[in-house]
Amino acid sequence: MIEELLPESVVAVEAFGDERSQNATLYPEEERIVARAVDKRRREFTAVRVCARLAMEKLGVPAQAVPTGERGAPAWPLGLSGSMTHCEGYRAAALVRAGDLASLGIDAEVHAPLPDQVFESIALPAEQRRHRALSASRPGVHWDRLLFSAKESVYKAWFPLAHAWLDFSEADIELVTHAGSGTHIGSGTHAGSGSHAGAVTRGGFRARLLVPGPLVGGVRLTAFDGRWLVADGLVLTAVTVPHR
Repeated sequence: MIEELLPESVVAVEAFGDERSQNATLYPEEERIVARAVDKRRREFTAVRVCARLAMEKLGVPAQAVPTGERGAPAWPLGLSGSMTHCEGYRAAALVRAGDLASLGIDAEVHAPLPDQVFESIALPAEQRRHRALSASRPGVHWDRLLFSAKESVYKAWFPLAHAWLDFSEADIELVTHAGSGTHIGSGTHAGSGSHAGAVTRGGFRARLLVPGPLVGGVRLTAFDGRWLVADGLVLTAVTVPHR
């Protein structure tokens, strides 16, 4: 599903569960990262890297290790840019040749309300006002969870360019719904809270930066643009940054 949100230059591989992690072997530099991790963390870590290696093969690149680098961000092989995500029952990796995009970020969340008080801690006043309006007009979408996911995707696209932290309060995100959204595509396999099995809602968003953005091709970014999808009990978001 995540590939629907990405341009053709990006290769995405997803998995519903950890089947791909069974009998999978980690590279030594990856093994060191999860040597003391609990089983759940290890399975997620392995499954998403299996997805990443399959994406590399689709790009015609030999499968390689994906250790963690600065602030835990994936350290991609030279010449590649990418993003990974996982949540309960879903793992995905998206890769692109560095010459085709400056950066990208993807995120997946279970389609359910955020825990108490989390929304107030991540949403700006303007975002909270828009959230109330969206919730009144489209109550079938957990807009709080969608906003959280969009902010995660923005950060994942921001960090490889800026090499600095971006706080939740430093980007004002406006979510919009695409015309014709809310159609049905058959029976869903991961029905979630407030989500009709098989129902698909799509849209886009713009994240207006409230701090100076990174330079891309000599141009300072002032915003990130993304797309989102709610289907089968999942919230998926993606941000791509073209070269200037």
